[in-house]
Amino acid sequence: MQLEIIIGNHQEAVDIPLGWLTALEDIGGQAAKMALAAATDPENPLSHLATLEVAMVDDETSARVHMDFMEIPGATDVITFHHGEIVIGAEVAKRQAEEYGEPLGREILRYFVHGLLHLAGHEDEEEDERKAMEAAQEDMVTKLWVGGLDAKLS
Repeated sequence: MQLEIIIGNHQEAVDIPLGWLTALEDIGGQAAKMALAAATDPENPLSHLATLEVAMVDDETSARVHMDFMEIPGATDVITFHHGEIVIGAEVAKRQAEEYGEPLGREILRYFVHGLLHLAGHEDEEEDERKAMEAAQEDMVTKLWVGGLDAKLS
């Protein structure tokens, strides 16, 4: 699978070093392969994408996208579009990282992985689906983090 991953920082509310974006792009192919290995749908969107764009956004933008496309008010952590876009709420990531005592880079990685799993067919509306998705997500985050991202995203 040859997937081009482009990660852009489209916000200024949270300091996200350029090196973090590069590190995420560098492991993106590996993360996508892991997501495909955990795919729940053989015809998932991820298996057909040539390009994946990831946008880091502020609360205002996240809330607007959340309302416009999901009709849900308020900023959110991650929104995934099957055409190959993942929108990550940087301010949400910062708040959640602080609340759970996680490094910000690991929380952003978690949202990136979450988006990849959605593209691989995972859903999280029902409790059993959510539990299966969270298990796959945390397994991937742990493997990627321990695999060298901890030094790059800390």
